[in-house]
This record gives sequence, C-alpha cells and structure tokens, in this order.
Amino acid sequence: MALPSLPLRRAVLAVLAAGAALPGALRAQPRFPERALTLLVPFAPGGIADISARAVAEHLARTLGQPVVIDNRPSAGSIVASQAAATARADGHTLLLMSNANAVSVGLFRKLPYDPVKDFAPVGLIGSFDLGVFAAAGGRFGSLRDALAFAKAHPGRLNIGTIAPGSTQHLSAKLFETTAGIEALVVPYKGSPAVLTALRAGEIDLAVEVLGPMLPQVQAGAVRALAVTSGRRHPALPEVPTVQQAGVAGYDVASWNGIAAPAATPPAVLATLARALQAALADPAVQDKLARAGLRVQPGAPGDLQALLTREISRWGEVIRAAKIEPE
Repeated sequence: MALPSLPLRRAVLAVLAAGAALPGALRAQPRFPERALTLLVPFAPGGIADISARAVAEHLARTLGQPVVIDNRPSAGSIVASQAAATARADGHTLLLMSNANAVSVGLFRKLPYDPVKDFAPVGLIGSFDLGVFAAAGGRFGSLRDALAFAKAHPGRLNIGTIAPGSTQHLSAKLFETTAGIEALVVPYKGSPAVLTALRAGEIDLAVEVLGPMLPQVQAGAVRALAVTSGRRHPALPEVPTVQQAGVAGYDVASWNGIAAPAATPPAVLATLARALQAALADPAVQDKLARAGLRVQPGAPGDLQALLTREISRWGEVIRAAKIEPE
C-alpha cells in the first residue's frame, strides 16, 4: 500500500497533536463511580443520622453499581468527619452526611478547619426530623401550656433537660426559653439515656429530645409527649400539638440531614449523585425505613441544601449569642 503523501501525513500529525493538547474536560472522562464510595457520618452507629445514612447508602449502591461504605467518625461539631470530607479527593467517591451540626458548629467554634459553605458541594437533602418536649408520665405537667403557666408564675423553677451544651437539643431548649419569654433552668446531661433517666426520676420537669428515638418510650407509657418542635404535627403523634399550637408563637425547630461532596467535585459527577439520591428517596422501602426512624423525607435540588445550610448558620448563630455560649 502506498504511503500517504507528505502534506496528508502532516495534516494527520497535526490532528493527533491537537487531540493530545485538548483540555481534560474535552477528553474522555473516567467512568463514575469506578470504585467503592465512602459516606462519612459524623455520629456514632445507631442514631438517626446513622440510620438514615445506611438506608440511603443501600439504594445508592444498587443505583451506582458500587458499594457505599459507611464510615462513622463521631466528634464535637461533626468536625472530624467534615474535615476528612473537605480534604478528600474531589472525585465523588467520598461523601459527607451533612446535618444541622454543621450549621451550629460555626457559632460554637472560633475557627473551623474548613468552611461549611465554600468547601462542600451539595448533593441533596435527605429529610428533616422533629424534636419533642417530653414530661414524665406521672409528672406534674399534663400539657405544655401547664408548664408555661408554671414557668411564668415561678421564674427560674422550671427545669428542662437536654444533652450536651451546644447540641441541637440544648440550643432548641434555649430558643424555647427566649421565644416563650420565660426564665427556665436548662440542665445539660452527657447523653440521651441520662436525660431520660433524669426525666423519669423527677430530677427535671421537661426534656427536649429528638422525637424518633423517644417514640417507644411514649408508646410504652413511660413518658408523655407534650409538643413537637416543628411547625407541623408529627404523623406518629397526631394528637400532640406543636409548640406553636401550645402557645409559643414563632417557634419552629427541626433538625435535618443531607449529602455533600468536596467542593471541586465535577458537575457531571454531582449530577449523577443527585439523581441517585433522588431515586433512593423515591423508593417506598427507603421511605419506610426513614419514617420509622422519625425522619420526614424531603427531596429537593442540591441548591436547597446549600440555602438551608446558609440560613441555619445565621439562625443558630443568633441563638448561640443570645444564650451567651462562648465559642471554643
């Protein structure tokens, strides 16, 4: 076979050279995902964040065709897991279960090793979950209105138990105190079991705690749910009023979680992850698992998570300042 003419050979070589010089975005992209994904969870196994992460991860793995490994890294303010995610390779294979703690931590710490808004790219919301105000089954308050009346008549004598200072529960109790215009004593405990023990023993009058894990206690008759903190009644407790309905206008608190990736993750990868997350949240089996944990499914666009995070940083910063909690 005759060789191509010299001009033709030069033209072919020029085309090949141009192809080699194409920017990475125009070359063939590697397949995503090409290996197992890791979902960093800033909380210990067994809690509502861990349950929701695992429910979603199982479906993501089927959709994406790769395992999704849950890596629990609990720490104050979700800092350990969040820093690991923020500094991970931005290829979509490392994700973060983002939550209300990421918003709260901005006001609780003088300096974080990452920027919760700028260093993450949102994939999407998973959902929100209510907190509740609880009393012992045999306690002196049969309703939240009764407790509010007592607090107004006896400033400083209503005791409200929560977990550690700076937690969503603790800050929700402080917000309740200021919004209701009462003077109460908010008592922090090391963990939820200690709060429940104190409530049942009569050491505290009320407890503010995540609703889902407390439902078995309510159903068993050990504690009484006086109100839920969000603006809507909870489907598992339709007879229980919201805090607003109990007389505290403007009080609306719900915690939340979602999934984020490192900020520089390619848009196409983020789009693939977002579609997979929406498919998971549309699955009735996933919805059932999340509902049993007390979580309200809240699918939406990635921008919804970013907007929520920004609003919550501002909101809880004001609560922290009003509560006179000094940043660490």
